[in-house]
Amino acid sequence: MVLSSRLRSPAVKLGAYAVVLAVVLGAGAAVGAAFGPEPSGDTGAPAAHDGGHADTGTKEPVAADPAGLAISQDGYTLDLHTTVVDPARPADLELVIEGPDGAPLTDYEVEHEQELHLVIVGRDLVDYAHVHPERDEHGTWRVSAPPLQSGSHRVYADFVPAGGDGVTLAADLDVPGSRPATERRQPSEVATVDGYEVRFEGALVAGTESELTLTVKRDGQPVTDLEPYLGALGHLVAIRDGDLAYLHVHPLDEAVGAGGPEVRFAVEVPTAGRYALFLDFSHGGVVRTASVLATATAGG
Repeated sequence: MVLSSRLRSPAVKLGAYAVVLAVVLGAGAAVGAAFGPEPSGDTGAPAAHDGGHADTGTKEPVAADPAGLAISQDGYTLDLHTTVVDPARPADLELVIEGPDGAPLTDYEVEHEQELHLVIVGRDLVDYAHVHPERDEHGTWRVSAPPLQSGSHRVYADFVPAGGDGVTLAADLDVPGSRPATERRQPSEVATVDGYEVRFEGALVAGTESELTLTVKRDGQPVTDLEPYLGALGHLVAIRDGDLAYLHVHPLDEAVGAGGPEVRFAVEVPTAGRYALFLDFSHGGVVRTASVLATATAGG
C-alpha cells in the first residue's frame, strides 16, 4: 500500500499503507490540514518504508520500495476485474489475489479483524473509501463501495497471506465523466464532518518518528466515548501526494473500550512533502472519515 512496509510495533510508522489526509468523509469532502512549514528541496523521490497496516511493536528496517505502488509483490498479484465504474453509483468491485503459484489465494491471516482491507483514493486525494470485501470459496472478492466522483482512482489491497508477511498491492480504477475544476487543497490542521471537528496536532519530519495527536470534538465538546473500530480507537491511512504511495497506521494506545477525545499515532514518513491523512473513527454506531492535508519537512 505504498510508503513503508508493514510494521508491528506500538509506534506505528508511516510507510506503505500512505500519508496526506484529504478532506473526505465517506464519499464527501472535508477540510484539509497541514503539519509544519512547506518543505524545501526535492520531495518527489520514492521513499522506503513498510507497507500495509501498521501494528505496534519494535522498529523494523524500512523496505526498499514504498507500498501501494505496484500491482505485484513477493509473488502475489492483484487482479482487479473491475477497472471502470460509473460515477454517482455504488462502485461494485470484483478482484482476485493471485498467489506465487498463479492460483487465486484463499488462505489469509486475519489482521485488524479482517482478511483483506480495500482502500480507494482519488488521484486528487478527495475521494476516499475503506471497505471490506467478501471472499467466495474460489478466492474471488466482491464489494459494493460508496459512489465515486469522475476521475482516476487508486485501489489498494492490504492483506497478510497465511504464514507470510503483510502485502499491499494497488491498481488503477477509472470513473468516466467530467467534473468541475476545483482548487488544489491547502494544508490545515482541522477537518470537519457531520458536526464533528477533528484537530491534527504534531509535526511530520521525514526520516523521524513523529507523534500525532488527533482530538475529536462534537458541537465544540470533547468526545470521550469513541468506539473501537477494527480493534482500535481510530484507523489512519496516509497517502503521499504525487505517486500515491500508501501507508496505514493505528493508534499508539490500542482500544479495549470507549475512549477519547485524543487518539495518538506514531508516524514515520520517508520523504518531505505533502501527505493526505484519512482518519476513520466510530461514534454512536457510525463510522466517519475526517481528512486533512499535511506537510512533512526534511529531517536534519
